[in-house]
Amino acid sequence: MELTEAITLRHSVRKYAAKPIEETKVATLKAAIERINALSGLNIQLVLEEPKAFSSGMWKYGQFSGVNNYFVMAGPKGAGAEEKIGYYGEELVLLAQTLGLNTCWVGLTYKKIPGTFSLRAGDTVHCVISLGYGAEQGRQHPMKPAEQFYQCEGVPPQWFMKGLEAAMLAPTAVNQQKFKFILRSGNKVEAKALFSMAGYTRVDLGIVKYHFETAAGKDNFQWL
Repeated sequence: MELTEAITLRHSVRKYAAKPIEETKVATLKAAIERINALSGLNIQLVLEEPKAFSSGMWKYGQFSGVNNYFVMAGPKGAGAEEKIGYYGEELVLLAQTLGLNTCWVGLTYKKIPGTFSLRAGDTVHCVISLGYGAEQGRQHPMKPAEQFYQCEGVPPQWFMKGLEAAMLAPTAVNQQKFKFILRSGNKVEAKALFSMAGYTRVDLGIVKYHFETAAGKDNFQWL
């Protein structure tokens, strides 16, 4: 499965089947985490067969069930680290989708279980991502008009619109979609996080930038 196909097929899934993740897939995910942590300076970890973080009855919102596996999205504090969490976390989300697994970004509706992960000095847990075989495949969030999400002079090129369409399919906190892509001269693209009372806009920005970059093609533009 190509990443562009994974972008289309990926939906947030909150209900999971009691099926363990095969060792070969675990090894693939752990190798990706090791590479990402070395590249980014983050401290992402994979927790397996641990049901307490999403134990039933904790939260009414989200209605998670059957969650036994999740990524702990840890790293330094600050807006720059938050954007990296989103960008590299979505890389893991789409990798999981290509492996036939389902995921969901989770900001608040979980609890931290002592002994399941470790933090370095200065680290914080920004969020987690549930992982496993979905009892359902989820559904596409409502789509807003594309014009709300970009700005450019004249007609935008095809690569730009492909990137934008992929960004619009990206998961964001409470489906807030508080972002905008601005096409500047010289095929330079500025990605902006807009204000939101719900927060997580910098994480969301990293997520949508990964989608945009994947579909638009890195060779077609430069980030500002």
